[in-house]
Amino acid sequence: MNLKKPKFWDYKKPNILSNLLFPISKLVEIRSNWKKPKKIKLNNIKTICIGNIYLGGTGKTSIAIEIKKILDEQKIKSCFIKKEYSNQKDEQRLLEKFGKIFVNKSRLEALKNANSENYQVAIFDDGLQDKDVFYDLSFICFNKKNFIGNGRIIPAGPLRESLNNLEKYENVFFNGNDEDNENFKNSLKQKYSNLIFFEAKYELLNLNQLDLNKKYVIFSGIGNHQTFIDMLKKNNLVIIKDFEFADHYNYLKNDLEKITKFASKNEAKILTTEKDYLRLDKNLKLGINYTKINLKISQEDELKKKIIKFI
Repeated sequence: MNLKKPKFWDYKKPNILSNLLFPISKLVEIRSNWKKPKKIKLNNIKTICIGNIYLGGTGKTSIAIEIKKILDEQKIKSCFIKKEYSNQKDEQRLLEKFGKIFVNKSRLEALKNANSENYQVAIFDDGLQDKDVFYDLSFICFNKKNFIGNGRIIPAGPLRESLNNLEKYENVFFNGNDEDNENFKNSLKQKYSNLIFFEAKYELLNLNQLDLNKKYVIFSGIGNHQTFIDMLKKNNLVIIKDFEFADHYNYLKNDLEKITKFASKNEAKILTTEKDYLRLDKNLKLGINYTKINLKISQEDELKKKIIKFI
């Protein structure tokens, strides 16, 4: 079942519902801090994890693709690894466009499979909290619009683990549009002096294929719907209605009929994300346009140097 992210997770301060759930969050934190088994490292393959602390919608998959491009430029044989989830076929299909992907219920088994095929580097899209795999290099992604939400661990807030764990990960990505993240960045610098920051901005690659003189109806089932809407508005699309669904939502015929009916009534075009489009059954794709989006990394040269040095 796909559920929408609770709105109170992104309030600046915890509300009454968050306070009621807070004891459960403390139990979640205690359980995650129990003595962990020794993580396994394979000698012949390097591992890079693109993860997050905030649950969903932080740009992990896009950053994983950009790092794959860097490795491809250096002629380094690399692949993607994802844990097998039945509702994440869209991300698997998107990654497959850029390289080989190993999918398994166990990330460690997927890594062993990649190692057996002589890959030099495995890029993990998600998996930062996995207790089985040792990562040679890790990147934490934040969405500029939400950052850490109300700052609490699930279910009282959107965090998968304590923000205090940032220090051990070191590399931080801020992904989004033109949101100001200086205050948040400075607060992290003061508390965790070892952090290295990278920023990336969403770019609409197929803007020339979209008619800016038309009206648009937007729908998406991604981790951060509003960031997607903000990017489209920034590119001057006229949006008359947007439909938000749960992350990795499995669209039904009735959902698309409702959207199509509204668009037809208002003489508007329908637009969604590439990930959502990949989740649609073939018979539901008629009349649906999708965006091609890229994350442009501001400190790309510094990132390249770090990855090449690491390899």
